Amino acid sequence: MRSDAAAVARRRELVKLLSRSKTALTGNELAEHFKVSRQSIIKDISFLRKEGKAIVATEKGYYLDAPSVYERVFKLFHTADQTKDELRLVVGMGGVVKDVFVWHKVYGRVKATLNISCQEDVDRFIDGVRSGKSSELMNITGGYHYHTVTSEEEEVLDRIAEALNQKGFIADGI
Repeated sequence: MRSDAAAVARRRELVKLLSRSKTALTGNELAEHFKVSRQSIIKDISFLRKEGKAIVATEKGYYLDAPSVYERVFKLFHTADQTKDELRLVVGMGGVVKDVFVWHKVYGRVKATLNISCQEDVDRFIDGVRSGKSSELMNITGGYHYHTVTSEEEEVLDRIAEALNQKGFIADGI
């Protein structure tokens, strides 16, 4: 059982190592780094590919064909007065609020593109909804809504998730 936990941890670390590397890493380099056999690395790579990781093998080694932009959907709940705090938190940590959507009981999914990437975008959005010309989509679902957030680094999305949860904005926990 202990070896299974070690393999899981090694695979997680292997993905991080490949995603951070600017060059392909050979099986021997990876085996040396993790202090395991090259065959263990080959098994790990095979397992990770079955899980859907885009690991590419070349004559120069392995690399992760990772997206240049990561994206995560957050289910959120808060009041209209907290919208500015929520958006400022996300962009302040390096995220881009790509869109907002709600699940309406009659219309289904109702979505709007936002592309809020800086504090000025947040201010423009808030001014627009506070002007009285329009209201936030979350108002039709009692404060519940979803945001698709993007970032160039997956770790940024992890930190955003943690910060949103600490503020109590994540609906039903993370």
